Amino acid sequence: MNQFNVIGQSVIKKDTMAKITGQAQFAGDMEFENMLYGAVKRSEVPSAIVKNIDISKAEALPGVVKVLTYKDIPGSNRVGIIIKDEPVLVEDRIRRIGDAIAIVAAESKDVAEEALELIEVEIEKTPGVFDMFEALKDESPKVHGESNILASKQMIKGDTDAAFEQCDVIVENVYKTNYIAHMFIEPEAGVAKYENGVMTFWGSTQNPHYDRGEVAKMLKLPQNKVRSIQATTGGGFGGKLDISVQCHAALLSFYTERPVKIVRSREESMLVSAKRHPHVMRFKTGATKDGKLLAWEVEMFGDTGAYASYGPAVITRAIVHATGPYEVPNVKIKADMMYTNNPMAGAMRGFGVPQVAIGHEGQMDALAEKLGISPFEIRMINAYKVGSTTASDQVLTDSVGIRDTLEQAMEKAKEVIFTNGGDK
Repeated sequence: MNQFNVIGQSVIKKDTMAKITGQAQFAGDMEFENMLYGAVKRSEVPSAIVKNIDISKAEALPGVVKVLTYKDIPGSNRVGIIIKDEPVLVEDRIRRIGDAIAIVAAESKDVAEEALELIEVEIEKTPGVFDMFEALKDESPKVHGESNILASKQMIKGDTDAAFEQCDVIVENVYKTNYIAHMFIEPEAGVAKYENGVMTFWGSTQNPHYDRGEVAKMLKLPQNKVRSIQATTGGGFGGKLDISVQCHAALLSFYTERPVKIVRSREESMLVSAKRHPHVMRFKTGATKDGKLLAWEVEMFGDTGAYASYGPAVITRAIVHATGPYEVPNVKIKADMMYTNNPMAGAMRGFGVPQVAIGHEGQMDALAEKLGISPFEIRMINAYKVGSTTASDQVLTDSVGIRDTLEQAMEKAKEVIFTNGGDK
């Protein structure tokens, strides 16, 4: 048997000792000489037109070094991991509660936060859309452009209409999932330092290369003049893939030529960080009387909130995995991802797959109950194996472990039942 350095061994995680001894330096721990503290003025309404931003009182507050709005951005005022649709600082349209309107750099965090209260924003409230089905209607308010549909995807294999006619049993159910926040222990934080024409940024991030590109475009600097360094990161789970404090801290440092640190409060983090996408999923599944799956249809709707983030990727992966680890010869899946004026949804462990897992496992249980067989049995009848073809027509050639996993799980379950005095 081969002996490896890592595989099959108990390996100490690389940053374990630094963390447990307190030597690890998170972005919020960083201190630089002559450092300023940044804060962000955010919208308190979900949908509005910005008429005027008056920063004069904030600028006059003792201890305030700089107050900036969209007018001060040298380059691009749009960021986004797939679609550049989110403003670094709002120009004219507010699309969610928490949109960034202005940023402040001050000698202390308290002064920066006090300055935010002095920024006067004149707005005209506009109707918003907060339901994904309302967002589909022609007469609904539009969050971006002429349509609230961010992405539409479909996947078809075989003929489901014909296959359902051959089914002995059909189950139809609607499944709903809600927003989920990552709740990483460390809120988003970062420090920017502009020196000798080079912008350096230390951040709590999962995406340092992406951060560099967005900061460079915003400041209109070549990428070789921007350094993005991932600080020790206290949790992410997908929630630190999007831009958070990077552009705001960098913009303030660019103008002040002093280091600027921004650390979000827990409230601010909850308000504007990306969440897991809510889904509504209509499943229709058909099988023969012996439990063999014949047809599977899904109509799926997702809410990406005010900005795209990873929405197109989430809905794509959701349709690919909507039948779960089960072989189905006839599949029809359609999915729409909608813009609303709700909080932005983005990456979170699984990218759409946890949502559809609720649906496909619910369907398998429902079929088993209707057929009078065990949930374990119906899964074993239909689970992928070497040679199976997935819903997306991929042939699985090796390393398909679902059946072994199910069998071992069942054995463990029997042990638990027996240990606790069960009789079956």
